[in-house]
Amino acid sequence: MKPAKFRYCSPTNVKDALTLVSTQDDDTRFLAGGQSLVPMMNFRVATPSVLIDLNRISKLKNVVIDETGRLHIGAMIRIRQLETDPVIANSNPLLAEATKHIAHVQIRNRATLGGSLAHADPAAELPGITLACDAEIHLQGENVSRVISATNFFEGVFSTALMKKEIITKIIFPAWPIGRHWSFQEIARREGDFALVGIAAWFDVNTAGKISETRITAIGAGDRPLRLISAEAVLTGEVPTSELFETVATAAMQDVDPAGDIHASIAYRREVAGVLVTRVLSEAWTRG
Repeated sequence: MKPAKFRYCSPTNVKDALTLVSTQDDDTRFLAGGQSLVPMMNFRVATPSVLIDLNRISKLKNVVIDETGRLHIGAMIRIRQLETDPVIANSNPLLAEATKHIAHVQIRNRATLGGSLAHADPAAELPGITLACDAEIHLQGENVSRVISATNFFEGVFSTALMKKEIITKIIFPAWPIGRHWSFQEIARREGDFALVGIAAWFDVNTAGKISETRITAIGAGDRPLRLISAEAVLTGEVPTSELFETVATAAMQDVDPAGDIHASIAYRREVAGVLVTRVLSEAWTRG
């Protein structure tokens, strides 16, 4: 199929992009990587009257480490760069590792970090990683800018706190401490498919050998990426052991809220979440 007719605009800066969208109809859409929007347009699930292409805005493609060690990534950074850039890998290895699981390399060459967050597919890897890392998402409208945490950004299936005439400009990841233990794993029907369930986790161990802080998040296990609060509570303050990780996995199975579909039942996804938590924590303990 072919998309319905639309007008195409290609601004070179954020100000022009926001001025354009402010003067258009409500069915105007921004184009980032286009790996979700363009197929939707081809099937006429989405029929924007105006398409504002953000690909020529160089300011949205920066990667910067600030004086405190935080990682600033422009929203239009390609997922392939997240996967291959040594600066990103050194600053946040969990982010770099998770991107290897996203679709196929041809899609990673075009898809963007900001586009994935704005699309907010519950099974997508990058929303889960931003949640696990307590990332800040910077949004810009024509007259106001704001910052929202990943915790508050994702509201439901394909639903976020992003307003209609705003764009994501950058994402800031907190500094990654030396010695942090981390891992990401997922289960999919085939390589490149969306995850049936995926788990991201990291934890820090203090001088007493106990876990001082942790984050565990799940994708494909609810209507948005989920932070597994009960599982984190079981893990925190304990000495890492295989037995502990199995206990955490049991708690994680109660935290998830998966839906059943033609690919997997609720019970299967819940069971997979528990298995993956054990695997991820075990692998994380070998890293750091």
